[in-house]
Amino acid sequence: MTDALVPRADDFDEISALLTLAFHGDVDPELREVERAVFEPERALLVRDGGTAVAHAAAFTRELAVPGASVPAAHVTMVSVAPTHRRRGLLTGLMRRQLREIHDAGREPLAVLWASEGRIYPRFGYGLAAQRLVLAGDTAGLRLPDPTPAEGTLRLDRPAPHRAELARLYERVRADRPGWSRRDERWWDYVLADVKGLRGGATERRVLLHEGPDGLDGYALYRTKEDWAGTGPRAEVQVGEVVAAAPEAYLALWRLLLSIDLTRRVSFPIAAVDEPLFRLVDEPRQLGARLADALWVRVVDAPAALAARRYATDVDVVVEVTDDLLPENSGRWRLVGGPSGAECTATSAPAGLACDVRALGELYLGGAGLPALVAAGRVRELVPGTAAATAPALGWHRAPAPMEVF
Repeated sequence: MTDALVPRADDFDEISALLTLAFHGDVDPELREVERAVFEPERALLVRDGGTAVAHAAAFTRELAVPGASVPAAHVTMVSVAPTHRRRGLLTGLMRRQLREIHDAGREPLAVLWASEGRIYPRFGYGLAAQRLVLAGDTAGLRLPDPTPAEGTLRLDRPAPHRAELARLYERVRADRPGWSRRDERWWDYVLADVKGLRGGATERRVLLHEGPDGLDGYALYRTKEDWAGTGPRAEVQVGEVVAAAPEAYLALWRLLLSIDLTRRVSFPIAAVDEPLFRLVDEPRQLGARLADALWVRVVDAPAALAARRYATDVDVVVEVTDDLLPENSGRWRLVGGPSGAECTATSAPAGLACDVRALGELYLGGAGLPALVAAGRVRELVPGTAAATAPALGWHRAPAPMEVF
């Protein structure tokens, strides 16, 4: 067995086959080409045994919206180990090396990922930074407020002709929603790719556009899936994403999505935990919401990461951090900041709070409450009152939310 090597671009087919095996999928040539287009071989690590690919990890080069800023973040992905090579330390070796390389490159103070299983990544310092609501509910009889005079017009089309305006609106809204990743041209290709093998019997993807007084101010990507019961139609509306820059656009989009003829169900697997829809429908329980994990954040460079985001209120606190995998993060850091900027420097002053790097990742996007982590023993309050004084600054006016699985 060889040590992990940086693969070549033409190793992708073999890597794709390994991922298909590990995640129990079928080979889909169309999907493989879509994924090949965003693959960055120079950011991947591949382990072979006798010439056969047996373990792999990679990262995408993207930016992540964080409270008040957009920060370069390694989007960790494509992590897999062949069933024949489990329990040999291959995953541990890959994750440790990847973190070290991200840190030493000095370009990305964060790493972020989706976890196939929540128990895997905390041991590498990843903390659950953003949760999501999975909606799978009934729409029959569900009511929304009546239209307002300020609502604009709705149009329905295929997404491709509107790609440029969708991208502009997405980037505009992304600035105010921690957890959304920046999309360059390659990533818009990926997001809008409509692989037939992944539709599960549903229609092609459609886009619903809302035009306000100043042009496009909302859109929704969705499909429908036909279904009939003995009592009549039971089709489902499968919502992929809803992006709105104005409340009127958001309301108009959802009013149509929840009332399409012959449909009786809706699904939306990446709703935000503060999704406005729950404040609009007359019976929220009918949405069938279930809480799930979403983005896991690993702070790779503690002072750089803490200085990169903004804070809801003024803050001046010393935090003692421990990091077994990246000892450069261990120590006492003084964070001074507020809504307009922040700085974080090493200090010998007494710490008011103490935590490991995993807890720092959980707090980073503003979604995890500091008092809850203190109550769980995950953050220690060394000076009484420090947590209560610091908690408002670490939060944000929008909950962190995912927008896509990468």
